[in-house]
Amino acid sequence: MENLPIISATNVVKTYRSRDVVVHALNDVTFEVSQGEMVAVMGPSGSGKTTLLNCISGLDSIDSGDVSIAGQLLRTMSDDALSDYRASSMGFVFQAYNLLPVLSAQENVELPLVLAGNSQRVARKKAVEKLDLVGLGDRIDHLPAELSGGQQQRVAIARALANDPAIVWADEPTGNLDSTNASEIMELLVRLNKEEGQTFVLVTHSEDVGGMTDRIVRMSDGIVVSTSDDTGDFSSVSSVDSGATTATSDLSDS
Repeated sequence: MENLPIISATNVVKTYRSRDVVVHALNDVTFEVSQGEMVAVMGPSGSGKTTLLNCISGLDSIDSGDVSIAGQLLRTMSDDALSDYRASSMGFVFQAYNLLPVLSAQENVELPLVLAGNSQRVARKKAVEKLDLVGLGDRIDHLPAELSGGQQQRVAIARALANDPAIVWADEPTGNLDSTNASEIMELLVRLNKEEGQTFVLVTHSEDVGGMTDRIVRMSDGIVVSTSDDTGDFSSVSSVDSGATTATSDLSDS
């Protein structure tokens, strides 16, 4: 595994405002993720975990600071360029699977490939390969309703891997699963990380999930308070806006 930073966040600030309330969702956050690393971002509800994932993946904008992916500063990219970059170089896995119920497993994996400009033949070939990779080669024609929760999440993972992304972002990927299926999904993600060499960034509440990753980044009240390989506090709370009430809120995290 190369020890090069593929994700870099420097002094990132993200604030939400609602009338007289200011929510400091991210408060001067700085950290890096190395190429090929699997990192878990953990913390209580409202700590900023999901906001961090959304901001460093380019799904949401930041107020100040810098985020770079593979040396490319996201703030220098147009919306269209950033959207194209996410489609070609990033994969996303969510707690709710987000599968289209009228499409088969294969068709759900094919769809983003076709939308990205691949021919139907190429998309079909890649979809079958990825579904086989996640252990669903014999379920490609099944609709989501005909699959268990764990199998649906495997389809979602195959879809995230379809374009061979450099980075896979996962927001509570085991959150809707029982302990057995959660363990199987994490074992799959760890295997894919080691065998395929992709970088994984996971948001999770689960200590079991975090314990299976290379490193845990812990957050509280919008700041990074520690990592598993550096228990020192290396981020501090930024100054409070004197003109408004400050708060942490479920606006910033689930």
